[in-house]
Amino acid sequence: MSHHLTEEYLLTSFGKLRRSAATGVDTISCKAYQEDLAIRIEHLHQQLRNQQYHAPDIRRVWIDKDNGKQRPLGISTTEDKIVQRAVTDLLNLIYEQYFYDFSYGFRPKRNAHQALSSLRSQCMRGRGRIKWILDADIQGCFDNFDHKTLRNLLSKRIKDRSLLRLIDLWLKAGILDGKSMHRNSVGTPQGNIISPLLCNIYLHYVVDEWIYKMVRPLLKGEIFVIRYADDFIIGFENEEDARRVNRTLPKRMQKYGLTIHPEKSRLIRFMPAKRGKSQTFDFLGFTHYWTKSQKGYNVVKRRTCKKKMQKALRKLRDCCIDNRHMKLKDQCKLLTSKLRGLYQYYGIRGNYLALQRMYGDAKISWFKWLNRRSQRKSYTWKGYGELLKYLPLPKPKIVHANV
Repeated sequence: MSHHLTEEYLLTSFGKLRRSAATGVDTISCKAYQEDLAIRIEHLHQQLRNQQYHAPDIRRVWIDKDNGKQRPLGISTTEDKIVQRAVTDLLNLIYEQYFYDFSYGFRPKRNAHQALSSLRSQCMRGRGRIKWILDADIQGCFDNFDHKTLRNLLSKRIKDRSLLRLIDLWLKAGILDGKSMHRNSVGTPQGNIISPLLCNIYLHYVVDEWIYKMVRPLLKGEIFVIRYADDFIIGFENEEDARRVNRTLPKRMQKYGLTIHPEKSRLIRFMPAKRGKSQTFDFLGFTHYWTKSQKGYNVVKRRTCKKKMQKALRKLRDCCIDNRHMKLKDQCKLLTSKLRGLYQYYGIRGNYLALQRMYGDAKISWFKWLNRRSQRKSYTWKGYGELLKYLPLPKPKIVHANV
């Protein structure tokens, strides 16, 4: 397959890179790389063809998580991103025909909203036929899968040694964290273009194929699976089936060097409640719960989960605080971009109240921090209302009415 890595293919891969992406250890941006693009691509192609290409070290940065902890993110050089993009596209052509339909994360023409739509449909099938939900999350999946096992799994479909060599180079690449340097013996850095695909390949065999071919035939009732990268939901009709899989799953993960997250994973009874409230679970930023429709039917609805809501409101407030020195027009443009991004993801049917809260909080925060730009109060509520007529913030909008 490596003969497909032509100069034209590499140029196409460069065109797919995000121009504003952070630079790697060589500090060469996409804009700088493009200045001598033809010469650089020709040289890169020669290295790949002669198997002289060596993956450069990865620059590590840390980003904040919702729980106050930090997640490591690996940033490759621009040239390495080109090769990773090209190899990822080639491998997608192979594996897309083998991946299961219930896998949605980091795949072409698939997204989180499709996963949410499928999950709701599966839960409501037969008006509550699925009674148990196993909400499973793999702890540090990208950082912990076994290299030797991954190579063995890749060799089932890939026979081209030059491609396997490139993947091996990326797995062994040095990681520069500040002034310290180390090499991982397990996992692959989050942030690498090829990492999500390697994760999908690993979990395809460890989770998807195991459940579909080995677990499902042994169960008494119906079952469904929805997986988005390392976060997945398994629905069961039968309680005994649910408890058996819940006991077996950690052993299966341990066999492949992975661990089920003890705090984020749980088995719940998910049914319409005759009295009180039914149990809920979180998936892809939404809390799923049973309730009554306007016609009195039992339906599954979704709302923005508490942690994601707090994170969204915090980002809106930070946007107002950090940019209060800018011109009003530029502040409005940034805040509008933030709100539209939130509406684009969280704007599903049944979640309008959450969007209203985001909108209302953005209005209040902007008013508050506009008045803190100087010692004198800049705006009254009436004056602020007049400002919003000329610089309006986007109103809440349900973007995905069919999800």
